[in-house]
Amino acid sequence: MPAFNFVWRSAYHDSVTLMRLARDLESVPGVARAAAMMGTPGNRALMQDAGLLTTAAEAAGPIDLVIAVVADDEATARQAEEAVRAALSGRATASGGSSEMPRPRTLASALRAAPDANIALISIPGLYAAAEARRALRAGLHVMLFSDNVPVEQEIELKRLARERGLMLMGPDCGTAIVNGVPLGFANVVSRGRIGIAAASGTGAQEVMSTIARCGEGVSHVIGVGGRDLSDAVGGLAMEQAIDALAADPATSVVCVIGKPPGGTVARRLESQIARLGKPCALHFVGSTTASLEDCARDAVALARGEKHQPVAFTIPDAEVAHMVSEARRGRRPEQRFVRGVYSGGTLAWEARSVLDTTLGDVAPGVTGTGGGHRVVDLGEDVFTVGRPHPMIDGTVRREWIAREAADPSTAALLLDIVLGHGAHPDPAGELLPAIDAARDQASRRGGALAVVASVTGTDADPQNRSAQVSRLRGAGVVVMPSNAQAARLAARIAAR
Repeated sequence: MPAFNFVWRSAYHDSVTLMRLARDLESVPGVARAAAMMGTPGNRALMQDAGLLTTAAEAAGPIDLVIAVVADDEATARQAEEAVRAALSGRATASGGSSEMPRPRTLASALRAAPDANIALISIPGLYAAAEARRALRAGLHVMLFSDNVPVEQEIELKRLARERGLMLMGPDCGTAIVNGVPLGFANVVSRGRIGIAAASGTGAQEVMSTIARCGEGVSHVIGVGGRDLSDAVGGLAMEQAIDALAADPATSVVCVIGKPPGGTVARRLESQIARLGKPCALHFVGSTTASLEDCARDAVALARGEKHQPVAFTIPDAEVAHMVSEARRGRRPEQRFVRGVYSGGTLAWEARSVLDTTLGDVAPGVTGTGGGHRVVDLGEDVFTVGRPHPMIDGTVRREWIAREAADPSTAALLLDIVLGHGAHPDPAGELLPAIDAARDQASRRGGALAVVASVTGTDADPQNRSAQVSRLRGAGVVVMPSNAQAARLAARIAAR
């Protein structure tokens, strides 16, 4: 099938909008692949590598929108372009853009329209994000930098500038935050409460805040700092600020700190800072201990209540776990030996891999989906989203990987995360169930049986409703566990010999 490109000059749209547009494009009959990206050199290179770029877009500029489709013919491609036009027009109407004052096109005009604003959310290509973040900081605004692919040198410069001005820079690649009860990015709907979260992790923060909510407690703030902040290169600049801010916040009684393992220098500084915090602190670095994100959340809840949390492998009765394992193994063939994790959340993928590694041998390193034994793939990594929306928004790439892992006769159990919240797909469970059913049918035709284990990160107050998602999965025969860590432990027990 040929590729077609359409270039709209001076038509900037943020990355979240463009990810949703790509999903809309691939729903057009006759379209096999699609992308909607700004015409930066990096994005054009990505489209070139994905076989989506044509000569029509080779001269596109950073503020030009490139619509790229692989379609049956030019007429179908034109229909896809019109679908983009209709989708953007609909969004403008819904936001009042066509009937009210024109939307601001610069930071200065935005501040004139909202002079009391104190935070800027920036979501533009990483090559240009630092310049906009710098302008916002110099204008006295805190910044949530949603953009990724920002050079680490620029991240360090921006965070130092923010500290000098008494401001917070959240990010780069900060996907989740809650500030004074206002959710930003992929945040879940949780009640206001007394536990504050400082997180160098997006889906990790979602798992913790959702668990806290299901335990009956609330969240004061969730301050995301970006995944690189805890590296020795960045030095934990934003994490130190986040912890200090939560320590000074009268609405925060307990501080919860999460992320991937920090660099040695950062770890020592954080340890010293937490020791003099003056408030109880629950601390967890994914993969550094046998504890989990769920344990961290429950520890924070216990601290808020003046209680002691005792970590357990499963929060459901042992007899029920044993029954689940027995049922999941029923009909399995001898060659079915391995757990295959297909994930949308990066931190959740790393946690699942860590759990498997502590209980099973032959676990592939990293979360790239490679290796012949047990393995986990994080499909939110850039390499998997070229020309496609993030798997939390659109499950197409996940359905493909579910089919791929099910085609391997050595797969004994599929392990999945379902992440809810603002910005996520309206029905992520329903979107994956056809692929899960097909995977099971394929295993059955080979004379075997495929176990499917999942967790659902979110709350009943989320737009997708966690209970409804859990019910739908269980109705289709998926074993749904209370947390990502418990799901990984059960999958490991199913595959264990």
